Amino acid sequence: AKDHRKKLVMLIAGQSYETERTLPAFAARFLTGDFRVVTVTGAMTNPQHRFDRIEEVSDADLLLVSVWRRSPPKSQLDIIRRYVESGRPLVGICTASHAFALRKGVLPGEGQADWPEWGAQVIGGNYTGHRPIGLITTVTASDPGHPILERVALPFRSKMELNQVSPINPGAHSILTGFLEGFPPEPVAWTFKHCGNGRTFFTPLGHPEDFDSPSFQRLLLNGIYWAVDQ
Repeated sequence: AKDHRKKLVMLIAGQSYETERTLPAFAARFLTGDFRVVTVTGAMTNPQHRFDRIEEVSDADLLLVSVWRRSPPKSQLDIIRRYVESGRPLVGICTASHAFALRKGVLPGEGQADWPEWGAQVIGGNYTGHRPIGLITTVTASDPGHPILERVALPFRSKMELNQVSPINPGAHSILTGFLEGFPPEPVAWTFKHCGNGRTFFTPLGHPEDFDSPSFQRLLLNGIYWAVDQ
């Protein structure tokens, strides 16, 4: 009752990128002074795509999503929908652009639900795939004066495969661009006002080695504070 920190819920269920390890470590290092951090996970082996302690989302001040193509029980997805509809902020990394959109032709199981429009409505993106794994993306500013880029050393490099997201939602504002030799550039960080009228910050970056990069650390930290308007 005496803890006046904002409640940050990290919703993690990824097929790769190890964010179940990197995000809690990041939070412990950088966020606990201003945020009470709660981690909610979902085992990829669970056939119902169920999250543990999903009720923690209900009173969160900020939801941070690192989820890959889940169709949880409808009652659980409804909690996430109500969070978005309430106008509260959201931060997404890695595969959050298609967190609740199943692959083409795949349908949710009985009692489960998906959200195919999540990427457009909540993230502001247009994910259609990614470039080959193992290549190095060079990241530069598309809006150098944006407050999220304060103290972010640029350019920096990432092993995260370059996502194909162009064109992003017309309401989204690109702040970083990724360049990969032989391919068109793509936005790799942007802001958006989601369908509930709250703030979204998203970056498809988040390779395990990105979390060792001071530039990525500062980018994610700034994005989190921007989302809660601090």
